Amino acid sequence: MSIWKQLLILCLLAALGFGGYEAYQRNMVTAEAAPGRPGGNRPALVEVAAAELRVLRQNVEAVGTTRARQSVDIVPESAGQIVALNIVPGQAVEQGTVLAQLDDTIARADLTEAEARLTERERVVERFSRLVQSNAVSTSSLDEAVAQLAEARSDLDRARRQLEDRSVRAPFGGVVGLALVDRGARVEAGTVLTSLDDLSEVEVEFSLPETLFARISRGQTVRATGVAFPGQAFDGRVEEVDSRIDPVSRSFRARAVIPNPDGVLPAGMFMSLDITLSETEFVVVPEEAIVFQAAETYVYVVADGTARRVPVRTGQRRDGVVAVVEGLAQGDVVIIRGLHRVRDGGPVEILSAAMPSPAQGLPRARS
Repeated sequence: MSIWKQLLILCLLAALGFGGYEAYQRNMVTAEAAPGRPGGNRPALVEVAAAELRVLRQNVEAVGTTRARQSVDIVPESAGQIVALNIVPGQAVEQGTVLAQLDDTIARADLTEAEARLTERERVVERFSRLVQSNAVSTSSLDEAVAQLAEARSDLDRARRQLEDRSVRAPFGGVVGLALVDRGARVEAGTVLTSLDDLSEVEVEFSLPETLFARISRGQTVRATGVAFPGQAFDGRVEEVDSRIDPVSRSFRARAVIPNPDGVLPAGMFMSLDITLSETEFVVVPEEAIVFQAAETYVYVVADGTARRVPVRTGQRRDGVVAVVEGLAQGDVVIIRGLHRVRDGGPVEILSAAMPSPAQGLPRARS
């Protein structure tokens, strides 16, 4: 027998088998639907779940490094020998605390001299003021005495400031870093003694792709995590967004502020950020409830023991649930299992009810 005859016979056998299977399926469906037959119009056994209203979040991930809200290097304004050092690494200090004291012997002597000179000039002016009334001295002599008095006051102010500069104080409250000098060392003006960081809040600068530029704004919530604090998260907010986009990397910079009242977060730590872009309430159902057929998407809603097919429009999905944008209301009971036995308008029997899995948010975009 030729190969063409063998292929023809195989095709005929396949067609006969397919036709018989289709006829069998139609006969079984007709038999089950017939009211007069045993088992006709029998309810389909299904499992259901209730549609719930939940707040879904859309997030984006980024990374950045912490830095202090305020940070300065502590330096003396003048040269001299350190006679006292009050720098304890990690210690919290208040604004105005003396961190280092330079030898101020000469500065105190200069201040005493300036005070004495000022007292002398004040007496001269007072005496000349009385004598000018009796024409004992000229008005020009009084004017010269008044000018010398002003000069003496300026010298006194200068001497006081020079004495103050011998004490190195904290410009704001913060945490002191490591001491870079020792007591007894001679330092020059501008020598770094230590660092001071205001860690009541920390800033984290991060970059995001330009596609998210219109979706980032001040006040959006941020959750930060670090490898140094496993299982712990720190909540903050977006504080600043750059007005420019880098033409090379096609990204822009933003800054988040994280409250740090206990001072546990140091400056310079690498952090992973989770930024909430939006929070929207949606009606959600389990993924199993959604049926896709050609260009139509629908679910089966159970009411009074009957299944009703309802077209829906879905949104994004996550963690086993789907956001239903249109077609369902909160509390509607949908079928999630046994869908292959359900037909529109047919009776159903509920075996058990399941609830949607908790949804933390919509799928995240990574930067």
